[in-house]
Amino acid sequence: MSPKAPGLSPDAPIHLAYLTYRGKPHVGGQGVYTRHLTKALVDLGHSVELFSGQPYPIIDERIPMHKLPSLDIWNDYYPGRLPGYWEIKSKGDLVEALTHLKGTFGEPHAFSVRVLKALKQRTRDFDLVHDNQCLGYGIVEIEKRIPTIVTLHHPITRDRALEMEHAPNRRKRRGIGRWYNFVKMQGRVASQMPRVVVVSENSIKDIHSDMGVPLDRMRLVPVGVDPELFTPLPHIARLPGRMITTASADVALKGLPYLLEAMAKLRTERDVTLTIIGKPREGHSSGLIDKLGLRPHIQFVSGVPDERIVELYAEAELAVVPSLYEGFSLPAIEAMSTGICLVATDGGALPEVTGRDGDTVLQCKAGDVESLAAALRRGLDDENLRARVGDAGRRRVVDRWTWKYCAQLTVDQYREVLAMPQNIEKLRKNGRI
Repeated sequence: MSPKAPGLSPDAPIHLAYLTYRGKPHVGGQGVYTRHLTKALVDLGHSVELFSGQPYPIIDERIPMHKLPSLDIWNDYYPGRLPGYWEIKSKGDLVEALTHLKGTFGEPHAFSVRVLKALKQRTRDFDLVHDNQCLGYGIVEIEKRIPTIVTLHHPITRDRALEMEHAPNRRKRRGIGRWYNFVKMQGRVASQMPRVVVVSENSIKDIHSDMGVPLDRMRLVPVGVDPELFTPLPHIARLPGRMITTASADVALKGLPYLLEAMAKLRTERDVTLTIIGKPREGHSSGLIDKLGLRPHIQFVSGVPDERIVELYAEAELAVVPSLYEGFSLPAIEAMSTGICLVATDGGALPEVTGRDGDTVLQCKAGDVESLAAALRRGLDDENLRARVGDAGRRRVVDRWTWKYCAQLTVDQYREVLAMPQNIEKLRKNGRI
């Protein structure tokens, strides 16, 4: 076996094409996962090239990034814009524009078309392709040429169901159904992949039941955190009544309205403030902030480095994850790693991640304002409880989740996929062995 086949040797490096259709740098699980996993893979000695659409992730300087620009329809400044005909310059652009005109989110499908074109010219350059939850139809064609593995963080079917449940009328529900039409594509594509990496046992169960992906195709690889970056900062004084949460998107699944209503209840009895890591957006939560009179007591922070986020955690007394559903929750383990006391719901995989109520988290019922307010009150009232839960939470994270460990488990999956007979034949055809 020649040195060109590193992926088949148990200790030799793998040359990897890593795909992410969008990788928002500072908030949002896909961008965080991309940034830290790819760095950890390079630290382990593997070679990574990244292919990405907008918004582009922040990545390690050792990793080449191949930008595959989308039409950027869902940008931060004019979301949902209608692209001009002069912007349509490729098949990927055409797919994105046409799906948008149908009221469907077209970025995953369009990106898969663009990256298929890019990789067709480079089949002899890579041992493996790792797709980060694009799952467009083009990924099926890539897998026919180059061994491929995919990460599916959680079933988007749960986002769709919660958005439909919270829609105010039938017309809005129809629109949501069209928007999430891409979920059918993702289920079909995932079911054809030889290996699907999933970040929690809860997500494995839900992906199987909602999207029909066979259980024997999925493997659990939890995500990680950098405990040396997300670390306690004891020299920074915590501000009384300060809470902090992450809101990467103003969607029903993240549960921000429940936190806002719980905060309004608490403000009738005490002075509490909230830092939201994310950008203010016009929508239900923005209107609710004004309706509840909370605007002067809420601070939005975005576009800042991780070091500043760690400082924000150090300034707060409680971190809050009010989600109705999570496939894992990077914000939860990042907060826990800093030693802050975490208040989190029991939505989705959160109990699997955060541990037992009163030990490593203050838990509440998902979608229950009274339960959330009670958990917040419980934490704000007891400094010793906050310190004990915060310390235990950090130990839980450090013992279980680091990016190095995540990368090691991911590489184990790479090698299993590369050793499949059909993939050995692809490597031989591509001149990798």
